[in-house]
Amino acid sequence: MPKQYPKEQRDRAVRMLLDRLDDYPSMYAACNAIAPKLGIGPETLRRWGQPAQVDSGQRSGPTSDELMEIKKLKNKIRDLEEANEILKQASMIDARELDPRQR
Repeated sequence: MPKQYPKEQRDRAVRMLLDRLDDYPSMYAACNAIAPKLGIGPETLRRWGQPAQVDSGQRSGPTSDELMEIKKLKNKIRDLEEANEILKQASMIDARELDPRQR
């Protein structure tokens, strides 16, 4: 089970990473240097840092708000497709009951 970090620690680590990112040749190098000082894994810090870069405009890609909206829309589509399938099944049952050839 992944270790859960407090939100304050996560926010502080991301701020530190973004502030010092220009001092390193890459995000990978920055994470490898900063993460041990904070007591977290480099990959964890990198995974926290990437969305923060997108949200701040330093990197292209969908922002956190856009990803949340996409997730909501996918859930809504799934629910609508499920309801549509139920309605199709119900209409097939009704059609069989009303078919005069079945009597």
